[in-house]
Amino acid sequence: MRFKSRLKQVVHISGIGLHTGKSVNVNISQAEDGHGIKFIRTDFDPPVAIPADVAYVFTTQRGTTLKSGEATISTIEHLLAALNALDIEDVNVSVDGPEIPILDGSSDIFIKKLLEAGLEKVESTKEEYIVTESFNYVDPITGSEFAVYPSDKFEVNVILNFPENTLGDMVAVLKDKSQFTKEIAIARTFVFLTDIAALFDAGLIKGGDLDNAVVIVDKQLEDSELMALKAKIGKPNASIENGLISSTPLRHQNEPARHKILDILGDFALIGRDIRAKIVATKPGHTANIALAKILKNKYLEHKKNAGRPIYDPSVEPVLNTEQIKNYLPHRYPFLMVDKVIEITPTYIVGVKNVTFNENYFMGHFPGNPIFPGVLQMEALAQTGGILALTTLSDGQEQWDTYFLKMDNVKFKAKVVPGDTLILKMELMSPIRRGIIQMMGTAYVGSKIVSEGELTAQIVKRQND
Repeated sequence: MRFKSRLKQVVHISGIGLHTGKSVNVNISQAEDGHGIKFIRTDFDPPVAIPADVAYVFTTQRGTTLKSGEATISTIEHLLAALNALDIEDVNVSVDGPEIPILDGSSDIFIKKLLEAGLEKVESTKEEYIVTESFNYVDPITGSEFAVYPSDKFEVNVILNFPENTLGDMVAVLKDKSQFTKEIAIARTFVFLTDIAALFDAGLIKGGDLDNAVVIVDKQLEDSELMALKAKIGKPNASIENGLISSTPLRHQNEPARHKILDILGDFALIGRDIRAKIVATKPGHTANIALAKILKNKYLEHKKNAGRPIYDPSVEPVLNTEQIKNYLPHRYPFLMVDKVIEITPTYIVGVKNVTFNENYFMGHFPGNPIFPGVLQMEALAQTGGILALTTLSDGQEQWDTYFLKMDNVKFKAKVVPGDTLILKMELMSPIRRGIIQMMGTAYVGSKIVSEGELTAQIVKRQND
């Protein structure tokens, strides 16, 4: 179990963007618990917030880029790796440009700036996904390979295979996240010589030079080509040594492999949860990292749903029966979709709907193949959530109603038929504010999830004529 860290003061960082070559200013400020990491593009009017979440990944070409609406933010992985390593996960990162500054091409300066601001551990623990079964992933686009194993901590092994005439085979290991600051943070990004011309021609890496990147020589250069390259990167005294173009030596003999570990930590920060597993990565890159991050996040969400699966015992007296439910909801036959409530807390509620063939919609949905409509499953969940919302009001419960505002990420995973007992769980996603309630709804039949969705409603005082 790891505890979150909070910043004691705002962190200010300025530098040049790798691709635009323009000056960028960044302010990192502490946010409330549960806020997550959000990038705020302050050069938009009004400013645009971009959540640090794999769902917002726009492209992984030459780094990881997030997008929300028309706003993007690029070159985020080195900062995210530093935040991840230091257990900082509730901050606003305000930036006045489209990318985070490259600085020295590593996470080192970010780590130092964050530590200089001061950190304090808080009681809030970081949510964690514990991998319990091994699995493999081979990225169909890049050929990158990952083997994921159960472990009592987060650890990463990276294997790179460079051509023999350059750096050859290379391995790096992170045995525990606590080693990141000393062993991984200073590893700089790298690029192959054959890619540089295309990147310059595409209008990219305008802020790149030999102080913030390792250039691996994977082709022979004529003297004129070398001179032209030195001029482009502004390093006339750079030399080719041991398969590298460099103005400074490698910080570690396996610096490129260590940087791949850094990138994995940065990309995995977009999962929004700690991962307890051993990752063995062969030739990883941002495209494959993000694909694996999405797999791990989906596994975590599925595990969380199953871990929170309610247990229904029909012999136990309900918390609310049908007549008591009618004190909260205005719905009546044939549209009251909750038969009883079996559990209720300040943050979640569990209801039950018995699906019987006598219900009139089965006459047309469908003759000879009766199926409980998915939209009515959402309605049943919404009614269950409405009961929770209305029980939070201390007085005059019967004088309030709840109204649907929207449904997001709704999925129907299995058929519901007559004879099934639908278990309806609704969980608050955030505190109720200004009468708006956001809930995660999950419907079960037995141990199987049959439907789910994020439901938003408004609590409105009932108008009495």
